[in-house]
Amino acid sequence: MTPAGQALSLGLVRCHVCGLACEHVGGVHALPCPRCHAPLHTRLPDSLTQTWALLLTGLLLYLPANLLPVMYNSFAGRGSESTILGGIAGFWASGSYGIAIVIFTASVLVPCAKFGILGGLLIATKRRDVSGRIRRSRLFRMTEHIGYWSMLDVMVVALIAALVQFPGFSTAEPRIGIVFFGAVVMFTLLAAMKFDPRLLWENNKHE
Repeated sequence: MTPAGQALSLGLVRCHVCGLACEHVGGVHALPCPRCHAPLHTRLPDSLTQTWALLLTGLLLYLPANLLPVMYNSFAGRGSESTILGGIAGFWASGSYGIAIVIFTASVLVPCAKFGILGGLLIATKRRDVSGRIRRSRLFRMTEHIGYWSMLDVMVVALIAALVQFPGFSTAEPRIGIVFFGAVVMFTLLAAMKFDPRLLWENNKHE
């Protein structure tokens, strides 16, 4: 993208809250958006630092989320705890392939994809890599859309715990691992929100 095609070179700045294109006044910072009154920024302040911090926190929490039990199941007086991967294997072995695929997608594929994509975007932005910027922008939009589906795992555990309740016969209860996984989802969502995709289109001396 040439400088003439960038909004800032045309005297415009986009509100990061409501998306309104507003007039940019040079030398004046944090003017309010005329529609939602949020402070206007040409770029989100400390976007890369905050995104790295949130993403790494989510990555660290992903380890206990997978190692600690997420559910306790009791059937006819015999109970056991299961981790995310153990639950997936149990559903698959019992023939509940649909539930196993949903949990695997929401608990493994989506988080790992978000870690990889956001990490790659941060590295490319830091290096000011200008190749493949359209592809990276599409990857970021995809990450935003699929991130919300990560909560499917938490919802499945909550649904099973609510439905499989027969006192004295069978019970299902959530365990601490699901709290860590919920925190992973929230931190990765916040990391995607803090990342400013406009940084992917910054000019450098090679353009």
